[in-house]
Order: sequence, then C-alpha cells, then structure tokens
Amino acid sequence: MNIYRKPTIRLHLWLETDEGLFFGYGRAHLLEKIEEYGSLKKAAESMGMSYRAAWGKIKASEAVLGEQLIVQTGSKKEGCSLTPYGKALKDQFMRWFEEVEKTALQKAAEIFTLPVKRYDEQNK
Repeated sequence: MNIYRKPTIRLHLWLETDEGLFFGYGRAHLLEKIEEYGSLKKAAESMGMSYRAAWGKIKASEAVLGEQLIVQTGSKKEGCSLTPYGKALKDQFMRWFEEVEKTALQKAAEIFTLPVKRYDEQNK
C-alpha cells in the first residue's frame, strides 16, 4: 500500500506570549462547544476533557487577555455562555485558521505532486 495515497494537511496554530500559549485551535473549539451546549461541563465531556482542565484553559486565556471569555448563566458546572469578547475571539481565530489552511492547501497543490487534502476530508 502506498503511504502517500491520501495525504492530509495538519496545522497547529496558536497565539502565545513569553509565558506560552494562551489561545489556539483547541480553545477555540472548546468555545464552539460551550456555545453549542450552553455548558462548560458538557463541552468538556464532548471533547474528552475534564471540567477542571477546560476551566483551567479558559481561566489561563482570560488571565493573559484581561477579558472574560465565558459567563455563568446557571449552576456552577452547568450553564454558561460566551461573552461578546469570547465569541468574537473564537470567530476571529477560526477565520484566521481557515484562511491559513486555505493558503497551505493552495501552496501544497502548487508544490507537491500528491493530492493533498484538508484533515477533515481525509476519508472522502
């Protein structure tokens, strides 16, 4: 079997300070799931992450940004939603990710003789 049959582009993009990463695809995806479920606990579970780990990632980002990303709307571990800032940051990051991925795919098509696809198209 030819290992180059269905190569895919994999990108790891994040924003960091001198202290390290404070926002990347994983945190943007976590915010998407919070928006979908209306719950940090359910969002974390859907990603195979503990509530504590998800909470820690959100709090670490908020500390660097000096802005709240989520707000509690119900019980401690259940209801929450994105703040306008959190939604805007998530949307901006995902737009940036999609643009970088699009450019990477275009360049891969120009440079490689392989049919490179997006990661989420790997089984198509």
